[in-house]
Order: sequence, then C-alpha cells, then structure tokens
Amino acid sequence: MKLEQYQSAIENSNIISKTNIDGIITFVNDEFCNISGYTKEELIGQNHNIVRHPDVSTSVFRQMWNAILNKETYKATVKNRAKDGSTFYVNTTVFPILGENGEIEEFIAIRYDVTESIRLNEALLQKDQELEQLNTTLEQRVDEQTKELLALNQTLEERIQLEVEKNREKDRFLFQQSRLASMGEMIANIAHQWRQPLSELNITLYKMNKLHYKDKNKQDVLFEDSYSHAKKIIAKMSETIEDFRNFFNPNRESEEFLLSHVAQEAVDIMHGTLEHNEIKVTIEIKEDMLIKGYFNEFSQVLINLMNNSIDAFCQKKIKNRLIYVEIDTSGLGDAIIKVSDNAGGIDQNIINKIFEPYFSTKHASVGTGLGLYMSEMIVKNSMMGTLSVKNNDDGVCFTIIIPRSHNEGKENE
Repeated sequence: MKLEQYQSAIENSNIISKTNIDGIITFVNDEFCNISGYTKEELIGQNHNIVRHPDVSTSVFRQMWNAILNKETYKATVKNRAKDGSTFYVNTTVFPILGENGEIEEFIAIRYDVTESIRLNEALLQKDQELEQLNTTLEQRVDEQTKELLALNQTLEERIQLEVEKNREKDRFLFQQSRLASMGEMIANIAHQWRQPLSELNITLYKMNKLHYKDKNKQDVLFEDSYSHAKKIIAKMSETIEDFRNFFNPNRESEEFLLSHVAQEAVDIMHGTLEHNEIKVTIEIKEDMLIKGYFNEFSQVLINLMNNSIDAFCQKKIKNRLIYVEIDTSGLGDAIIKVSDNAGGIDQNIINKIFEPYFSTKHASVGTGLGLYMSEMIVKNSMMGTLSVKNNDDGVCFTIIIPRSHNEGKENE
C-alpha cells in the first residue's frame, strides 16, 4: 500500500516516462502529456525522440545512451519540443532498470519543468549583452574624441592667428571629454547597482524552483508572488538605466512623493537579500513629509546605504543584524531621513573619504567605490540637500536633509 502511495506521489509531482531498451515509449504519466501536448495514445509505441528538439546536437543524445547503456544514471537539463512546436526545458534524470540477471530491461526518466527559469536566465543574458554593447559604444566615442583632440593639438602652431577660436575648440572638447567621463562613472555605477537586483532575482528563482516540492494547494499563490516580485525587480533594473540616462538632462520632470513611500519601496526591492542575510529593518515615521524630486533616484540612494550595511554585517560577521530607518522633520521644516545599523561603524581614519569617487574598502568584485559618491551627487544635485555620516554607539548613521526651501521653490514653479 505504501509503495503505491509513493508511486502516486512521484507521478503527480514529476514528469515521468518509461522506454524499452530500444528507446520506444512504454509508459508516460499525465504530467508528460500536459507539457508535451501529446496524448498517451500518441506517445506510447513511439520512439522517445518524438519530443527531441532539432537544435539539440546528436552528440548530447550519444552521450546519454553511452551512459545509460553502461548502466549509469544520466542527469542533464534538456531542451524539448512539444506537439505544437513550442519549446520547453526539463531537468532530466534517466535510470536504467536491471533484471535479476543484471541486464537492462527498461529505462525510467524523471523530469521537472524549468522552462520559466531558463527563459528568465536568457532575458538576463540579453540585458547583460545590451549593457556590454553600450559600454563598447561609449569606449568607441571616447577614442574618437581623443583622436580629434590629438589632431587639434598637432595643428595648434599652424593656427596661432586663430587663438580665440582655438581656445574655444579646446574648451569644447575638454567639456565633452568631462561629460564622457561622467557617463563612464554612471555606467560603472549601473553595473554596481544591478548586482543587487540580480541577487534578488537569483533568490526569487531559487524560491520558485523550491515550489515543486511544496504543498500543491499553496504552489500557485507562492509561484505568482515570486513571479511578480521577479518582474518588479526587472522593471526596477530598466528604470535604473533610464534614470542614469536622464541624470544630466535639465528638462527631466520631478514628482511629488512621501518620504515613507520611497523608504518602503527601497525595503521592498531589498526584501529577498535582507531576508537571505537575516537582517531586520524597522521604519519609524515620526513625521512624514511630501517632497518634490526624483523618486527612483532617491530610492537608489536608500538602497545604496542599506547595501553598505549588508556588506558590513557580512564582513564583520555580526549576528543580531538591524537596520533602522527614521523619517522626521526639523524645527525649520526640513525633511530628514536617517539610515543606521549596528554593524560596528566605520574606521575614523577613512570616514571622511567614503564619499570620494572610487574609494572603497571592498574587493573590486563586490564594489566600484561609486555607490556613496553617486548617492551624494543625487541628494546634492537633484534634491538640493545634504548627505552626511557619523558613527553611533554600535554602528553608523547616514543622515539626509532636504531643505524646506527646496520643496517650497518647487511648489511655486
């Protein structure tokens, strides 16, 4: 009786097929039919290559047959084609079943669907290629501008009579190179900021994969939650690109938002990483304020500050990990938001350098040294505010102050 229950549990939660030693299908369960689009009558008696995808090299199947005919278990992620021509991916394990004489009698294959995970991974790879192409284009433009500047310098003696025009040209090229350098910093910062959403996606996809082993009644709800969270993170990554593209655009439009909303948005984006690193975040709203600025940029500032806390917790192996976000206003009506932690604080010898570009205490693979620099630029240039830091009793506290005059000026525009 128990054996029948085990068999039923396996068949209902996995995609299963059996073939004889020649690869002819002798059994498929309902899950196999659902994903392939074939009926049992259409499958049984057919060679298993009925679902083989033409893109898959014959060497892959040769490798599989060599393994299972040698009485070994074969595992791989396989690309298949359904009856309607669509593609699906499955993680596959093939077992040879031996008779009493030790010879192979049949093969059993157990699979589970990983199509959505593969497609999400392909989308991420495409985004990575687009970013690489963007970086390559930027390098080409820098090279072109540099060559023009060198050509200009080579002809300075011949153009002495046009000194004023020459100086203007020189200033123009220097300004363009300065702008390109700023764009280079922004590209590096985008790469740094994407590490966090990619980590979030990795955690979300891991949770989605684990759903195959949970209570089926809860599976759909949990899957939809994880899928929605992944889509939200991808949208946030696209917004990051757009925000940095418009960073120097004087005509970009600001918007009104509450400090509490932007703080909650940052925490929601960071949810998976905070949970993975066992970090508790508390948001205390003493007095909320409606401000005018750039919501996504300000959200990125808070994410940068929390990322620094996460790195400090991990580096110093802090056990009871806390991040505290406080929202308040000053007696003059300035908006104030503080982000503090209990990660042990910053060395007093370097605390005055942390807002400098490319300054970092982290390994190059973890940080670019641009996170706090760009955060200060956003607060200063976009919000006309200040970003400061000081150590507290058991950690560090970053304070953002947005003056009342900035918001009043925006309201009168």
